[in-house]
Amino acid sequence: MEALVCVKLGDPVGKMDENSPIVLSKNHPIPQLDSPTAVRVRVKATSLNYANYLQILGKYQEKPPLPFVPGSDYSGIVDAVGPNVSIFKVGDRVCSFASLGSFAQFIVADQSQLFRVPEGCDLVEAAALPVAFGTSHVALVHRAHLTSSQVLLVLGAAGGVGLSAVQIGKVCGAIVIAVARGDEKVEFLKSLGIDHVVDSSKENVTVSVKDFLNARKLKGVDVLYDPVGGKSTKEALKLLNWGAQILVIGFASGEIPVIPANIALVKNWTIHGLYWGSHRTHRPGFLEDSFGELLSWMEKGLITIHISHIYSMSEASLAFCAIRDRKAIGKVMIAFDDKTSPTSKL
Repeated sequence: MEALVCVKLGDPVGKMDENSPIVLSKNHPIPQLDSPTAVRVRVKATSLNYANYLQILGKYQEKPPLPFVPGSDYSGIVDAVGPNVSIFKVGDRVCSFASLGSFAQFIVADQSQLFRVPEGCDLVEAAALPVAFGTSHVALVHRAHLTSSQVLLVLGAAGGVGLSAVQIGKVCGAIVIAVARGDEKVEFLKSLGIDHVVDSSKENVTVSVKDFLNARKLKGVDVLYDPVGGKSTKEALKLLNWGAQILVIGFASGEIPVIPANIALVKNWTIHGLYWGSHRTHRPGFLEDSFGELLSWMEKGLITIHISHIYSMSEASLAFCAIRDRKAIGKVMIAFDDKTSPTSKL
């Protein structure tokens, strides 16, 4: 089978040759069923997340031994089942997430780790759901308990997790403020009905948000969703209410922010670290409930998966470039048997 293999650590952007950290293997072994309840899935599509990029760079918190096949969330068709599999059959449409291995034509998972994709839901879109929307759902619904009376501020709002956060914020009925860079991203966010959108490349975020809050007679931000870090976090802290909640999602800026503990004490802030992937180990049932609700929302049209670019496996370096250079609005995907141009927008 075809598989994208990381053979050394480094930047996967650039020509895929003998110097690249990633190579496209044409004859990688097809994974075999490894337990009576194992299911093999023929992958239809897999999503690129910033964590995948960091892992190949060697800068992610989990560092698998080389060589490894990267990849996390995916969708596909059940290809084979173990003798004790009772939930799925060959031909079923499923999606899931893995710690590694989805950048390949086949992947094996236990039946308990797979989710059935509802009829009418697009398989490529389903592959974009687990990590981005799963992160935001756990963060906003289960950790912050976001309500309709609260103000949510989302940094990096046009990226994969940011875009999922603003949508889930609207499902929860919150007043949503989104921060992004560039006209195209800002206009797209406005088209979603976001309450206030700030272009951080042109506006002072603090001033713009305060003006909006004052106009709406609101005291401040109740929940900060932060996948960016760095200076953006420092500025956003000036906007938080007493008793606000801070969701630490990631550090796309490359800079880990400092949140002053003395101010957190005085203002009674709650700081949530949100490493979504570790829930599979520590609270697997938690993720199952969360993902079930997300699939229900997707089926009902309450959330929409926005896919910016679709690439083939041989164009993986271009896909990582879109992630690294923040070219995407929403998700970047790798799809199998898909003829879509890599630069087309859906």
